[in-house]
Amino acid sequence: MAASDMPRLGEALDQGLDAGLSVGEAKEILVQLYAYVGFPRSLNALGELMKLTEARKARGLRDAPGQEPSRAIPAGDALRAAGTANQTRISGAPVQGPVFDFAPLINQYLQTHLFGDIFERDNLDWQSRELATVGALAATPGVEAQLRSHMAASMRVGLTAEQLRQVSQLLAERGDAGAGRRANEALTQALSVTGEKK
Repeated sequence: MAASDMPRLGEALDQGLDAGLSVGEAKEILVQLYAYVGFPRSLNALGELMKLTEARKARGLRDAPGQEPSRAIPAGDALRAAGTANQTRISGAPVQGPVFDFAPLINQYLQTHLFGDIFERDNLDWQSRELATVGALAATPGVEAQLRSHMAASMRVGLTAEQLRQVSQLLAERGDAGAGRRANEALTQALSVTGEKK
């Protein structure tokens, strides 16, 4: 999705559905990733998933529909509070810095929408959300600081360094060498900061 390579995305989604990924989980991932790689790519990817599920149904395959969130998403001040708490937990500390001082609205959007509206949806766990984010950021040159941050966030939500190394390897083998290299470098840098086992 991040590379706008719809044929390869279609293959990956097909493999995921064959392996037990539900249609709902695939949709959730592709919707979430708009926050990292943009609405146009998300819309194109959802269109690819829609075509794929129709083709699979025509072949007689019955994919699991998936779950909807089990609880209502808060609104207003409660949404921002939930999003701020999620952002702090995932980031390891309250998010602050010169960019957020310069443009405070971006952090409000992160707190209310990304970490609120999206991360409050419990039909996809945070580990899966972070894996999708790492993959998308690794496939996007120029966002290495965010990729490094999400490697560390992935470990905070329970993924291991070994699992993230496997992601880097899969990206190199099935995505592109640049994505695999960026993911591996970001993991190495994240591990050097956290002091976890390399």
